[in-house]
Amino acid sequence: MTWTLRMATTSYTVAVEPGGRWAELVAWGPHGVERGPSPLKNLGEIHFITEADAAPVEYVPRGQRPFTGADLELDGDSWFTFDGATESDGVLRLAFVDSVAGLRAVLCYWPETSVDVLSRWVELTNTRDEPLRLDRIGSAGVCLPTASPRLSFLHGEWAREFQLDHVSLPAGGFRIGSSYGVPGHNYAPWLSVDDTWGVSLAWSGSWEITAEVEPSGLTRVRAGILGPVVVEPGETFTTPEVALAYSADGLARVWHAYDRLRSRPARKPVLYNSWEATGFEVSPPGQLELARIAADIGVELFVVDDGWFVGRHDDTGGLGDWYPESPDFGTFVEDVRAMGLEFGLWVEPECVSPKSRLYAEHPDWVYRLPGREPTLIRNQLLLNLGLSEVHEFVVSTLDRLLTDHPISYLKWDMNRPATERPGELDNAHVRNYWRVLDHLRERHPHVLVEGCAGGGGRTDLATTGKVDVVWPSDNTAPLDRLKIQHGFLHMHAPHLMSSWVTDAPGMFDARPRSLKFRFVLAMAGVLGIGADVRHWTREEREEAAVLIKRYKDIRDVVHGGEVHLLNDAIQYTGADHVVVLAWHTGSLTGVPVVPGRSSRVKLKGLTAQSYVDESGFVYSGTHLTHVGLPFDWSPANDADVVVLRSVQAGCLKSCPLTGEPPRAWL
Repeated sequence: MTWTLRMATTSYTVAVEPGGRWAELVAWGPHGVERGPSPLKNLGEIHFITEADAAPVEYVPRGQRPFTGADLELDGDSWFTFDGATESDGVLRLAFVDSVAGLRAVLCYWPETSVDVLSRWVELTNTRDEPLRLDRIGSAGVCLPTASPRLSFLHGEWAREFQLDHVSLPAGGFRIGSSYGVPGHNYAPWLSVDDTWGVSLAWSGSWEITAEVEPSGLTRVRAGILGPVVVEPGETFTTPEVALAYSADGLARVWHAYDRLRSRPARKPVLYNSWEATGFEVSPPGQLELARIAADIGVELFVVDDGWFVGRHDDTGGLGDWYPESPDFGTFVEDVRAMGLEFGLWVEPECVSPKSRLYAEHPDWVYRLPGREPTLIRNQLLLNLGLSEVHEFVVSTLDRLLTDHPISYLKWDMNRPATERPGELDNAHVRNYWRVLDHLRERHPHVLVEGCAGGGGRTDLATTGKVDVVWPSDNTAPLDRLKIQHGFLHMHAPHLMSSWVTDAPGMFDARPRSLKFRFVLAMAGVLGIGADVRHWTREEREEAAVLIKRYKDIRDVVHGGEVHLLNDAIQYTGADHVVVLAWHTGSLTGVPVVPGRSSRVKLKGLTAQSYVDESGFVYSGTHLTHVGLPFDWSPANDADVVVLRSVQAGCLKSCPLTGEPPRAWL
C-alpha cells in the first residue's frame, strides 16, 4: 500500500512494507519524483543488522531497529504490526499496534497544500492496564538519499544566538538539542541537509534532533522531545509536530512561507522599549519623557519593560506580584496613549522572586525536590506551570492586567532554565504555556504578544505560531546582531523578528556603526528602538524620524515579500517592488583617492525586464542579476535602503517614484 502526499510543488510518497512491519519512505521531491524506482530502497543482502536497520523506515521502536537507532523507546522492546490506514480532514493516519507491549502508534501526515511543508506527528495510545513509560519519544524520522550530507544548523549562547554553521558528515552521527526546559540559546530546533531537506520541531521544551549516516548509505534525521513521558492506561500521548520542508532552490523562503501561513495577519507597529534607557528605574515622569520623544520621531507603540511592578527595584524582588508600583499607573498609561501611542508591558509570568508575596503564600508552586532548597538562577525561581492552580493564576493575572488597562502589547519573557524539573513534568509545563498563549489570542485578540526567553531561548515553531513576534537576542549591538539576524532568517520569516536600534557596544565585534546602519539593520524585521533617545542630538532625532518614515513605506514588502539572503544584504521582493537592505562590514575600496569601482550586490529571482530606482535610474533585470546593484561605501555611508519598481520594456515614460524622466546608466 502506497500513498503520495502532495504539497505546493513537491510530493512525499510513503508505503507500508509488504510484511506490514513498518512504513517507509519511497520518494520526496518535486511533483512526479515518485514515478520511478525508489532511490531509498535497499537492494543488497543484510549482514549483522536487521532488515529494518537497512530500510528507509519512517518510524519504528527499539526492538525492530536495535542497531542504527529507533524513534521510540519504552520500558521494554516493541515490534509494530500494521493495523490500517485512514484519511480525513487532509491527514493521513497509518496505524501500527503491539499487543504484547500494549501500544498503538498512529503515524500522522498533514501536507500543507499551499507551501512545500509536510507536518508529521505520532499518536501513542497505552492499551495495557498499567502506566506506560516512554523514554525516547521521536515525532518523526526521515531517510534521505545522500551519503555525505552537508548539515546546516544554528548554534550559540546567550547574546550570540543563531550562529549559522555547517558540517560535512561522511560517517557517524550528529546531535543538537536542549535539556533547559526551553529550546534554549545553544541550538535552535532546526536542521538543514544540503539546503534541500529541512526539519523544524514545534516544541517549546527540551528536545533533540539527530542525523546519522547509516551503513546502508542513507542519512537518517530524527526529531523529538526528551522524555520520559508516562502514559496512563487508555490515554493517548500526541507528540509535537515536526515540519519537513523541501526545496531545490534553498529552504529559507519555504520556511518563511510556512511562517506566514501559521501567523495571524496583524500590523506590527514601530515600538520603543524603555529598558536600555531606564533599567529598573521606572517612574511615570521619566517614562513620559521618553514617550514624548518616541512619538515625535514616529514611533507607534511604547513598551514599559521590567521594573513597573511592586517590589521590583532590582532583580531580587517583585516577580509574581504583578501590580503597578505607581499609584498613578492608570493615568500614566492614558497619558502615553494621548500622545497617539499604543501601550505595551513586559511580563515574566512563569517566574517568581523568593522575596515576593506570591512565593511567601505559595512556596509549593515552584519546582523543587523534597528536602532540598530550590536552585536560584538570576535571583528567581521557576513556577510549575503544569499545575492547574499555577496555570489559573497566570491566566487570571494576565486577564486582570489586560482588562484594567488599555494594553495592546505584551512582551512575555522567561529568564532562567528549568532546574529541579523532572523530565516527565516538561510536557505539562509546555502544554499549559501553549494554553495561556491560546487564551490570550482568544480572549484578547487585539493584544500582540512578543515571545522572549532571555533573548532567543524560545523561538520554536510552536511558539512562533502562537505569538506575533519573537526576540532573537538580548544582544542589540550592530555587527553582533547582523550575524544573529542572518541566522534567524534562515529559520524564520522577517515579520516575526523584533529588532531594535540601540547604542549598545558590540560584545563580540565592537566596531562602531552609524545610526543609519543600526536603523537599516533593524528594518530587516519588525523595527523597534531601545536607545536612550534623551541623549540623542537634534540631528540624530531628525535622522531617526526620516528613517522610521522610510521603514513604514517599505514595511509591507519587508514583512510579506519573498526574501533572498545575500552577502551583507537582504532582498525583499513584493508584487511590483524590490527592497534591498545593504550593509558595509569590510574594508573600503579607497575610492576616490585611488582607482576603484562600486561594490555590487547581485539580486535574485527577478521577473521583470527592467527596474527603476527612486532617482529615476533604470536597470535591466539581467544587469541586476549578473552584474549587481551598485553601492558606494564610505566612512560616512555604511548602510543603505534601495527601492526598485518593476517596469515593462517600452512602458516607462517617467519615473513612477519621482515623476521625472527616466535616466539610464551610461
